[in-house]
Amino acid sequence: MAIVRDTMAQAHLKAVIVRVTVDGKEVVTRAAGDSMTNVAATTNMHFRNGAVAISYVSTLLMILVDEKLVTLDDKLSKWLPDVPNADRVTLGQLGQMTSGYVDYVIGNKEFEKALYQDPFRQWEPDQLLGFATSRPLLYEPGTNWNYAHTNYVLLGKALEKATGEDMPKLLDDKVLRPLGLTNTANSFTPEIPVPVLHAFSSERREALNIPGGTPFYEESTYWNPSWTITHGAIQTTNIYDMEASAAGLGSGKLLSKQSYQKFASTDLRGKTRAMPDCTTCMEMNDGYTYGMGVVISGDWLLQNPLFAGEAGVMAYLPAKKIGIAVVVTYQPEAFDDQGNYRNEADTLFRRIAKELAPDDAPPVPPK
Repeated sequence: MAIVRDTMAQAHLKAVIVRVTVDGKEVVTRAAGDSMTNVAATTNMHFRNGAVAISYVSTLLMILVDEKLVTLDDKLSKWLPDVPNADRVTLGQLGQMTSGYVDYVIGNKEFEKALYQDPFRQWEPDQLLGFATSRPLLYEPGTNWNYAHTNYVLLGKALEKATGEDMPKLLDDKVLRPLGLTNTANSFTPEIPVPVLHAFSSERREALNIPGGTPFYEESTYWNPSWTITHGAIQTTNIYDMEASAAGLGSGKLLSKQSYQKFASTDLRGKTRAMPDCTTCMEMNDGYTYGMGVVISGDWLLQNPLFAGEAGVMAYLPAKKIGIAVVVTYQPEAFDDQGNYRNEADTLFRRIAKELAPDDAPPVPPK
């Protein structure tokens, strides 16, 4: 908690909720700071889990592979023949984000403008894909990597077609309930179950043309998250389920040995590269390697969502069975003159991980 307090001061954090376990035994579960003015953050508060759900969807993919309902080599065209380039892209490439599809979020000025003009807008999957799939692939599928939400919107639609089930039921039956997650649920609306961890942001400053010297800080708790991932995997959770997810997914509890090896694979190291006009193409290294819907940093498996004034991390070190879950919100001083801010939950995770496992401290990821 000394690390938490120090990081809160340095990074201008409004609230932190943290839970740490070793081999299933609690080390700490605490909340610090305020959810709202004069409303203290508590450990039972709910929040959006963002990219954590990407790991649920990739785990679902590998479960369906184990059940022999799909294979990683299945072409997307088997399920979604009308999607451009679907005959060139496989389900495995979507899961590992090596398809070459452009992202409809990062680096897409048209989408960013629409999102920030109306953060309460309800987005449908085909609207999101309209920003991306009509554009040429960035590279031949399987030859490079780029972070793209597009992959998981397509993967979700394909798995629904392959199984005849909708994503909320698939995830609930095959991932959430088997992991024992009782506080994680699909979010059909921007509502969050009470009690709620409130979030605040300055990230619309540039979009609204608010000068850097003018104070600007708005509540972002109920911005509509329908743009973030596939239908059915837009979720709310709490810190207990975040840690249980880290331990359950990180240990491969739901997967065969072969599928877990795919999930946690570092095979992309040495096989990817940065590219002009591709904001998220990068060389994989020890600090950041993408497996199958999960990030590998050193020997830690993690996800680290950041959006709408909230950041989080779920992380697991298999060799020492250490699970870490963190969620943070921000004070006005955390945002720069353009409204940009950093994932300080990731900063906090790395400091806690170094304290708990100095010989396995996660390396600093690339900028």
